[in-house]
Amino acid sequence: MSENIEEYLERGLYGTQETKQAERKYFLTALRERIEIALTKGQVMKPTVYKEVETTITNVQSGQVFLNGTISYSFLSKYIQIANKHNVPFTIVQNLEADTDIGLVVTGSKGSTENEIFIKN
Repeated sequence: MSENIEEYLERGLYGTQETKQAERKYFLTALRERIEIALTKGQVMKPTVYKEVETTITNVQSGQVFLNGTISYSFLSKYIQIANKHNVPFTIVQNLEADTDIGLVVTGSKGSTENEIFIKN
């Protein structure tokens, strides 16, 4: 009984424990199993939009776009415009503690059925 009370108090003070913290830091707060497609920072900074990303954003169900806040807004804006156009919510993740090369993640209710979520150059 006292263990349950202790657990209850800890949750009240510190919040519930986050699952897969390292994975969430790497994938801009998303879980790998929910990711439909992802880009590295370098890919996001390229001048053209990846067609695969635009198609995924267009067709995603219950999706969301996560963008790395360490990248200049001028590079992110093209993906934000696509998300807005298709009414897909987006979040710019500002986590300076996370060491990640991920620039963009699109999540959906189904996640990717493919093992590979990254686009090859």
